[in-house]
Parts: sequence; structure tokens; C-alpha cells
Amino acid sequence: MQNIIIDEEFRSLLPALDDETYKSLEADLIQNGCRDALVVWNGVLIDGYNRYEICTEHNIGFVTIDKEFASREEVLIWIISNQVSRRNLTPIQLSYFRGLHYRAQKKITANERGKNQYSGAGEVESQNATQPKNPSTARFLAGQYKVSRDTILRDSKVAEAIDALGEMSPDAKKMILSGEAKLDKKELAELCSKSKEDIAGISGVIEKGAYEKKAPEPYVAKIPGTPAEMIIAGMRPLDAAISKLSGLFSSVYAQIKINADKAAIKTALRGYIDALEALHGQL
Repeated sequence: MQNIIIDEEFRSLLPALDDETYKSLEADLIQNGCRDALVVWNGVLIDGYNRYEICTEHNIGFVTIDKEFASREEVLIWIISNQVSRRNLTPIQLSYFRGLHYRAQKKITANERGKNQYSGAGEVESQNATQPKNPSTARFLAGQYKVSRDTILRDSKVAEAIDALGEMSPDAKKMILSGEAKLDKKELAELCSKSKEDIAGISGVIEKGAYEKKAPEPYVAKIPGTPAEMIIAGMRPLDAAISKLSGLFSSVYAQIKINADKAAIKTALRGYIDALEALHGQL
């Protein structure tokens, strides 16, 4: 059996399998062996954690494939891309992965500009070399994930908050990503401004299953004029924003439906739903 390193940060990126799925995988491996190669980077396992665990327990042989990356951040992005393409993720999981992708890509961009330890002769070619040099990281990823730039920036805060809670309580992080703890993206984004003491307190409440969402404060119109004038003035920019979103979605949909790619349509639609939620949150 090969000596493989398990990196907990990489491992935590994979949502846990439910008992039924895990047992089904275990039965298949015992009966048929491990037919798919595990993927490693410098001896660190980056794909196939469940198969590795089962094979180790039952002494089932397996093979590995080595992949090369220029940095740890590029490994992170590779794992995220695999998860997004393979799994039917919940909105909060997808938001978390997009946020992690943004933060990792920002580090890569900063490293390339600073020519640090990842730069120089003989380095492995960047796995993200196809990224244009002119767009911002947020704008580039917005195009990749078919969401708005603001959604990517908010997702970065969501990922930061979830990781901060996870440092205090790994169980709290798992509960958020599994949907057991009902925190929406707006609440999570706001946690970034909290102190460590506040985050520790919130993580403890989440872990105990006692977290309750605060009731929103009643909206009070601040637009002067008659009630009718206030309603019209408040709806006009919202109507314009929705019309713009509708036009953008129609354009994207027209390009996608030619190939009848259901997954691509679903991803695009998710982006516009996120954008509408962001508009809703601004009211």
C-alpha cells in the first residue's frame, strides 16, 4: 500500500457521502476492486478520498496518477473545479466554492506580480494560464460561473466567514455547508466584520443547534413625497435592474440552448437567481 499524505484542508473541500452512498461504494470496491486511479500532488491525495479510505480499510489495491501544479492555490482551484462539475451542490456550497476560488486566484495573481517562490525558471506552467490579464479576478470568475461580479465578491466574504467559523468549530462549518444550520449568504457575509470573540460565540451556538436567524428590521421608506410617489420612485431602479438581468439571461440562454446543455443552463440560471437575491437583499 502506497504512503499517501492526507491534507485536511483539501479533504474538507469534499462534502461527506451519506451512509447509503458510502456503503454502496464500499460494496462495489470490495467486489470489483478500485478501477479508477487516485490523484496525488507531491504525494498528497487530491482526489479519491473515500476510495482511499475504503481501500486502506479492506486492503484493496489501487493505482495513482501524479499531477503537477505550480502552487497550493492551483491545487485548491483544481479540486474546487472538480467538485463544481461533478456534484449537485446546494446554493450555499456553490457560494462557498466560488468564494474559495476567488481567494485562491487572488493569491496566484499577487504571486505572479510579486515573482515570489512560485516564479522563476523551471516552474510548472500555471493551470490558470488561460486567464486574461486585463479583467479583474472577480470579473473573470463571474464570467466563468455565469454570475455577477458582486456575487463573486460576496461569495468571497461567505467563504471567509465559513472558514472563520470552522477554525472555531469544524462541526459548525459542516452544519452550515450541509444545510443543517440555516444561515443565509447575507448573514455569513456580515460575519466578516465580527470580532473573533463574536465568531467563537456564534460557532458555539451553531454547533449546539440553537442558532436562530434574526428577524429583519421593518423597512421604512426614506423617499420623500406621497405614498404613491414613494412606491414609484422605489420601484423604478428595481425595474431597470431586473430588465437588465432579463436581457443578459436571454442572451446567455440563446447561446447555451443551441447545444441543449442542461447543466450549463442550470448554472446560468443559478447565477441570475443569485443576482435577484442580491437585489432583494438591497431593499
